[in-house]
Amino acid sequence: MKKPQFLGLVTLTVATAYSPLAKAAAPSPDAPRPNVLIILADDCTYNDLPVYGGQNAHTPNLDTLASQGLVFNRAYLCMSICQPCRSELYTGQFPLRNGCAWNHSASRPTTRSLPEHLDALGYRVGIAGKTDVFPKKNYPFEDVPGFDDNCVRNPTKPHSLDGVREFISRKKDQPFCLVIGLVEPHVPWVMGDPSKYPPRQIKLPPNIADTPRTRQDFGKYLAEITYMDGQVGEILATLKTAGLEDNTLVFFTSEQGSQFPGNKWTCWDTGLHTGLFARWPGKIAAGKRTDALVEYADVVPTLLELAGGNPTDASYQFDGTSFTDVLFGKNDTHRQFTYGIHDNLPEGPAYPSRTVFDGRWRYIRNLTPNELYIQKYLMGTQGDGGLNNPYWGTWVFSSAAKPRSYDLVKRYMLRPAEELYDTDADHYEMHNLATDPSLADTKARLSAELDRWMKTQGDPGIPMDTHEALDAAKRGEHKYYPKE
Repeated sequence: MKKPQFLGLVTLTVATAYSPLAKAAAPSPDAPRPNVLIILADDCTYNDLPVYGGQNAHTPNLDTLASQGLVFNRAYLCMSICQPCRSELYTGQFPLRNGCAWNHSASRPTTRSLPEHLDALGYRVGIAGKTDVFPKKNYPFEDVPGFDDNCVRNPTKPHSLDGVREFISRKKDQPFCLVIGLVEPHVPWVMGDPSKYPPRQIKLPPNIADTPRTRQDFGKYLAEITYMDGQVGEILATLKTAGLEDNTLVFFTSEQGSQFPGNKWTCWDTGLHTGLFARWPGKIAAGKRTDALVEYADVVPTLLELAGGNPTDASYQFDGTSFTDVLFGKNDTHRQFTYGIHDNLPEGPAYPSRTVFDGRWRYIRNLTPNELYIQKYLMGTQGDGGLNNPYWGTWVFSSAAKPRSYDLVKRYMLRPAEELYDTDADHYEMHNLATDPSLADTKARLSAELDRWMKTQGDPGIPMDTHEALDAAKRGEHKYYPKE
């Protein structure tokens, strides 16, 4: 691979634009602290869920949960890869700050996370199912048995609620925080009943190429979403039976986008946009939605505040801030911007991309625009998409006869230096407006903000030697910052 030239950052003096609104009033010392239950799906594109307009999947339990609380229309994560986004969720820090900036890597030795923060406030903190964060000493969750921790098992192991039931009921006088990381609908799509989703009846999103094999696999993906929804229903029923529903704050998040090209492993909206619901009976109003911009990094500060801590203490070094005012309906705004990164290591040749989003306009900067984007887990090492993605070859070979397939393959593999999308009018970001002269000011504003944010994160853009960076990634190290 041709070695890209180092791309330095432009140092700009810009007003700090990450400005959540006024901090919520501190909880009364006598106010009960909530239990916390966080349920994560795995690789579920947010707008494949009916709550966000999905026209295919059947999700009665998620629909009910959403109707009982607050739905975030604009929740995001910083990196659309499993391990980095979960590290962000559990640390309140962006990937380069906590250290997990590539898949299959580890956070810095000094990283502190949710279990440590809440343990100091008297909480028991456990995790069931998929953990996917390292090193373990920096994420000292109590292991809770019952759910499969291997997202690529075929089939998923049978699950049991016994461990969850024991954990949440163990000490009635001590609050708990429990994370349940489900492994659906991550590939391989082998759970659920795909016969419920006949290929010809599926309405494919506009960023998905229409081939017979894609329709077949999309049906399997939808079946896994429905299977995941059933697990959510069982978990919530267990909470209710234990008599803990009323004083438990439940978060559900769909995580990053699915493994179909253009979702996971990208800086596009369908990669970084996540579904997020919050329910706390009697505290969070039911049946509401908010357009407040929030990011995974904001979750830990929010939980810390609700637990009686002070997330504004500088010693935490959070990149996020508490959105309790949004939860309680006091504000409908939070962030001015959300941010995203992708580097493609170690899944393929380095392909660094960065993005900033203001709630309407998404700006993406591809730092090696003359290189091909190659993703081995999606395309397969033999060019056939492998066992998990056999549809990819049908996209490529149908492109000779189908202009739409050609455009989608080209969109995925060959990207311009800059992209700009009006997400209000173009939800799937199919029409790049970066060269539109009437939008020059919008692009310049977002470009300057991206430069500012990259500088705060110590992000140099492109490593000097991508081969050396890849070797470092395999060792669990990083070339982006010095050893501590």
